[in-house]
This record gives sequence, C-alpha cells and structure tokens, in this order.
Amino acid sequence: MKITRFLLAFLSAAAALLAEVKLPALISDNMVLQQQMPVRIWGWAKPGETVVVTTNGQTAKARTNQQGDWEAWLRPMTAGGPFDMTIAGDNTLTVKNILVGEVWVASGQSNMQWALRSSTGAEQEIAASNYPQIRFFQVRTTVSERPDDDVKNGTGWKVANPDNTGPFSGVAWFFAKELHRMRGVPVGILQSAVGGTPAQAWTTHSTLANNSILHWYLDRWGKLEEAYPAAKERHEAALVKFKAAAAKARAEGKPAPRPPAAPAGAPGHSHTPSGLFNGMIAPLTNYAIRGAIWYQGESNAGETDAELYRYLFAEMITDWRREWGQGDFPFLWVQLASFAPPAGRNWPVLRDSQTQTLSLRNTGQALAIDAGESNDIHPKDKLTIGHRLALAARAVAYGERIVYSGPTLRTVAHEPGALRLWFDHPGSGLASRDNLPLTGFRVAGSDGRYFKAEARIEGDTIVVSSPLVPDPLEVRYAWENDPVANLTNREGLPATPFRTDSWKQ
Repeated sequence: MKITRFLLAFLSAAAALLAEVKLPALISDNMVLQQQMPVRIWGWAKPGETVVVTTNGQTAKARTNQQGDWEAWLRPMTAGGPFDMTIAGDNTLTVKNILVGEVWVASGQSNMQWALRSSTGAEQEIAASNYPQIRFFQVRTTVSERPDDDVKNGTGWKVANPDNTGPFSGVAWFFAKELHRMRGVPVGILQSAVGGTPAQAWTTHSTLANNSILHWYLDRWGKLEEAYPAAKERHEAALVKFKAAAAKARAEGKPAPRPPAAPAGAPGHSHTPSGLFNGMIAPLTNYAIRGAIWYQGESNAGETDAELYRYLFAEMITDWRREWGQGDFPFLWVQLASFAPPAGRNWPVLRDSQTQTLSLRNTGQALAIDAGESNDIHPKDKLTIGHRLALAARAVAYGERIVYSGPTLRTVAHEPGALRLWFDHPGSGLASRDNLPLTGFRVAGSDGRYFKAEARIEGDTIVVSSPLVPDPLEVRYAWENDPVANLTNREGLPATPFRTDSWKQ
C-alpha cells in the first residue's frame, strides 16, 4: 500500500510538472524587448493548454500544439519600462523588470568574447558602468548536432553595474553604451561568442551541405573525424610531456609551457561545422532583434579559408536573416586588425573577403587596421572598435546622415607614370592620420612586381607613382598582415585596405 501511494504521488507530481508553463532562458527577469516590432513570447506546456500573456497594457493568448509548444505575439511597443509580465496557464509565472528598447546580437570569436575587465581602461570603465538601462545576456558555449530550442545560461539577463559588467564583451559594451547615449533608449545585448572558432561553425548545415563551394568545409571535417582516434593518442602523449614540463617549470620558477591544443574532429569540438549555430544561434532566432555585430575571421585566415570566406561569410549572414525571419536586418562587423600572424595566415585576403561582403544589403564594416597590436591577436583597445561599430549602426540601422566609414576605393584612372585614385566616404576630406607623408601604397606594372609608391593627396583624389615602375597598372594599399598605413578621412576613420589586381600573393 505504501509503495502504491508513493507511486501515485510520484506520477501525480510528474504530471503536474509536465503541465507547468515553462519559459526559455531568454524570457526572464531584466530582459530587454525590441521596440517597434511584433514581439514573440514562447514556451512549453501540456498539449492543448491555453496560455495567457499579460504585460504593458496588452494581453495575448496562445494554445499549445500536440508537442506542447506555444507562442503568443505582442503588438509593437515604444521604448520604456520597467514593467512586469505574467504568463498564466495551469500555473502562473512572472517576469520582472522588463525594458523595451534596442536588442543586438554580439557574436564571433575571441575578440568579441574578450571581457571588458581585460580591456584598456577597464578599472575606470567598470567603476563608472552603472547603466540600469543596459542589459546583457551571455550564452554559454554549446556545441549541438541539431538546432536547439533553448540556450544554456546560468545567470540570466544582467543589469549593467560595477558588479556585473566585468565579464561583458568589451566591444559589445562600448557599442551598447554609445547606442544608449545617442538613441536615448534601453539596449539589450545577446552575447553569443566563442574564442578560436571559425565561421562555418556558426553557419547552418543545410547551407554548407547544399552549396558546392562551401561543402569543402564538411568534407574537410569528415577527414578530421576519421583521423581523430590517432590524433587523440598523439594528444594524450603530448599531454603527458606537457604535465612533466609544467611541473619542472614550476619547480624552477619559470613560466609554464602552453598545453597542446585538442585535436579537431572530436565530438563536441567548437570547430564542428554548424555546431555553434545549432547550440548558440538557433535558440535565439525567436527573439526579436534590431541587428547583429560580429568580430571574427582570425580562425578563417588560412590560405584556402581566406579566399572561401567571401562566400562563407555572405551565406552565414543570409542564413541568420532567413532563420530570424525579420528580413535583411542590419549586420555589422569588424575587419581584422593589423597583426603579425604565423606563416601561412593570409590576413589581407581575409580582410578583402570581409569588404566584398558589403555587397549585401544593410551591412557595415568597422575598421581596426590602425587599432591592432603586432604581437597580440587580441588588441586591448575595445573602445575604438565599439565606437566604430556604433557609428555604423547609427548610419545603417538608424539612418543617421553621419560619416561612419573611412575612405574606400571607388575607381582608378591611369595617367602618365602614375595612377589617380577616387574614394567613397572621403568625409570632409582625405588626410594622413599622423600628418606625415602617406604610407602603405604599392604599385606594379605589367610584370606583376610591386614596389613601394609615393602617394600625395590632390583634392579628393590620391596620386600614386614609383620611379621603379614607369607605367603603373595596379595599386595596393595596406595589403599586408601588419601594414604601416596612414590614410584616413579628416574625421579620423582609416581607409579600407584594397588591391586592384587579382593576382595571387
């Protein structure tokens, strides 16, 4: 009898648990909802259950389907708050301290993930970071085989204050703070970034599988999976040596060596094609957003990857827009900063691939060519990058008529012994960043040999020439991994690296 009563009680509790209305991690206290757009609120309950959502003077009803999924739609709201939301079915949940404003996704690899507490001026910035209308939701690293319906997050939405802002993305923080100040509305950031990851990990499987060019990423990964058992053995042997070397270094008071990197091809590896999209982007796509900011490319700067990136990146952006179902929402990114990478890395071609992606509608690029550090792939100046992304957002997303880009090459004309260059985005005029002669230009003749060029500003154009190239045909600017280049507009925004030829490096 006791066992029977226990079993009945257990089944009753289990049934009640199944009947409870549940919400995704994103729908939680302190969240920011996107203004001026229909807002979807969704979750789970028992099949056939009626769910009523009430907030900010609105009531919306939904009924769960046979799988227990439900969604309710709220009419577009204006910026404001705070207010609460109740979600009532067989049980009632309350979400507190909600704001309505601008919501942006911040994604990419380590330079987007890079914490504010590790950025330049962190101590002063964090101490002054009491902005109750800025909130961050940080998605935990998750690699999934199939698109997930919820994100992993143990902390929920965090309100910006000195106790919380240290772990926030430095780039996203400065971006959000400037938008908040300039637009005068709350800002929410969905931070979903993982260090050391390639763009194919953030792209849907269907796009990689159905594109004849991008299928290369799946083929390459398949070979890595086949080779993984042997690579795992080598890695384990390397770990044994590493532990011995680390112990010796500690005993001698020397810096510890770097541990060997885990081999690709392992189950759940963060380089798995589509793995991060499935675990960290797909679960966000029900949430209304204004747009996305992106800082990534270092992990795709290999010789083959750098060329393919112009196809991969454009398809990834198209993927995200299709999955969100909000049309061509603004997508802004950071071009790779100057850096002296190991051999075999092709920063100039990757940068050019990023620039070519500007052919997509509602896109913008923030340059970092002057903000990098030759010996550090993680430049600490995140303020400059966040500011330039905010400039791009103000122009692309919000239609402000401002100078938001540095000069970009428009056309080239041949003159006797020289080339004359015209630029878009000259601002109030072309300039040298340091008021020194222009550097970073090279010209080549029909033999394809490039030589350092002299460059001078003439009105809204630049004339380049070299005594070693009597009849120049092609020109490059800042076409190096770590260039010395100083062309800007008078607003201080750096010129975009370019080349007019299609020759191999």
